[in-house]
Amino acid sequence: MVATRELADELPMEEVEAAKARAATLLLAFRHGNQLAFDTELDLLLAEDAERETTTLLVWIAAEAVRKAYAPDVADRVLRGLARRAPYGACEVAVDEEAASAALLLEAVADGDVAAVRALVAGTADTTYLLGGLVQAVAMMLPLLPDGEAEEIAAELRRRHAARLPTPRVMT
Repeated sequence: MVATRELADELPMEEVEAAKARAATLLLAFRHGNQLAFDTELDLLLAEDAERETTTLLVWIAAEAVRKAYAPDVADRVLRGLARRAPYGACEVAVDEEAASAALLLEAVADGDVAAVRALVAGTADTTYLLGGLVQAVAMMLPLLPDGEAEEIAAELRRRHAARLPTPRVMT
């Protein structure tokens, strides 16, 4: 038995299930080209100002479909291909190594420019390259640290994050 608890701003489970069903109805109508059913369901959802919840559920359903249909590396290639094929001007999402600027991220972090960091991360849906570049930059800086500093930093990170990790259970 799995015990769950609702958070204060979380939808009740019945509403979540109803929203999933409505999102599935919307996806089915879109998939089968039923414009009338799609428009009707979309009008109902938009009239309720449930755009955020609906979008979240649709993305969840799509993510589940992609996860089940493709191996992880293939799924990333498929999604990057979809983003690249979007009509010009419809979206500007960085999905490859050339578009993700780890140098800009590093400079923004060094300057304490929270808005710039947020804009870079938000503008880069595929953060694999952005974070990979940041890790590469840190690795390039490690030899410049005085002896023992890298170990001290690693120990501090372990201390900070050890409190968040669940304690392993021992079966008796």
